[in-house]
Amino acid sequence: MNSELALDQKIALKEWAVAVKALTDGKQIMVLRKGGIAEETRDFQLKSPRFFLLPAYEHQKPELLKEAYRDELKAVLEAWTPGSPTVEISAFAEAVADIEINDQETVDLLVNYHIWTDTFTEDRLKWKRKQPLHLLLLRVYKLEQPAELPMQDAYTGCKSWVDLESFPANAAAHPVLDDETFARQAAEIRRAIAR
Repeated sequence: MNSELALDQKIALKEWAVAVKALTDGKQIMVLRKGGIAEETRDFQLKSPRFFLLPAYEHQKPELLKEAYRDELKAVLEAWTPGSPTVEISAFAEAVADIEINDQETVDLLVNYHIWTDTFTEDRLKWKRKQPLHLLLLRVYKLEQPAELPMQDAYTGCKSWVDLESFPANAAAHPVLDDETFARQAAEIRRAIAR
């Protein structure tokens, strides 16, 4: 089922390119965020419930991914051209939940729902220890035609959010997962971490 996305905002969440691939391939429906080093605020904030996914290539390391996803990272990096004058955006997401996590036990309960190693998730929780880790449950839509945008200096660096210079006002897209599958997976994650 295709749909037109009326996008009134041109905001994008930067996420590892390998994680964006996992989201657009339907292999996971979540991301874990604490904010970037260059954030304007001290903690992560959901700037908009709807946003594009901007693939980021900094800090991706195979040892921070579960074994099954290391080849995915290799493929992503082989397709990337450092210093490219353009960046491709192929997905849009809607955050259906922003759940704050403050303890390792809850993070451990998510192990079956993402691509990262225990080391990565533990380190993410411990960084900025006083700030919660944000679990974003994302309904992801794959664009029918990926958008090739001119690369801007503002898109680089360790930050969560970027404002895109330009993007088509309407973009045809389809949900990566059907309604029933997405609802089932989201409910499963919520049950897994229910206190």
